[in-house]
Amino acid sequence: MENRIEFIDQTEEQKEIKKGPLKELLDGSLLTREAVVRQLPYILFVTFLAVIYIGNRYHAEKVVRETTILQNEIRELRSESISVEAELMDISKQSEVVLLVQQRGLDLKESVEPPKKIIIPE
Repeated sequence: MENRIEFIDQTEEQKEIKKGPLKELLDGSLLTREAVVRQLPYILFVTFLAVIYIGNRYHAEKVVRETTILQNEIRELRSESISVEAELMDISKQSEVVLLVQQRGLDLKESVEPPKKIIIPE
């Protein structure tokens, strides 16, 4: 009797069945399957949309931050405008104008006669 030893080659399908999904992902054989290759345009499109979505979100957050900064600046400028307007109203009173003229020594005198209205007949 002859001892015959036969070697049985395992097919690629049998080898792939024995591999776990994690091992397939790590060694790259998962990405070479025909089903994955057929879905590659869809996967790239979804990836592109995800990148656009993330970029849009960052842009929106930047716009919100800039809007908040500008609103605070507007609020500060509005309050400054109100205070300057009140100061101008106070300085433009007749009594304050007289005091400023006297303090600066401009040698101007206050008119005691009321203004006259000039009427031109038609």
